[in-house]
Amino acid sequence: MVNTDDRPPRIHRSVTEDRVHALCMRRLHSLDNPGICLGCGVENDGVEPDARAYQCEHCGKPRVWGCDEVLIAGLYHPNKK
Repeated sequence: MVNTDDRPPRIHRSVTEDRVHALCMRRLHSLDNPGICLGCGVENDGVEPDARAYQCEHCGKPRVWGCDEVLIAGLYHPNKK
């Protein structure tokens, strides 16, 4: 189920800016296609960079987004300083 109202989706605390950036860099420098579940925080493989609402291999919910899409949309927690 895709969030259709105006509230931002809940994002797992492990989805940080550094982690999303690292996934995007890995995609650029390898054959990997990582995505991340915004619900449980687990990395999923074989996810298109612009994917939204793919089903998570771990929790089963349609909360997996491609790493580029997460970065562009800003759906991550800022890094702690």
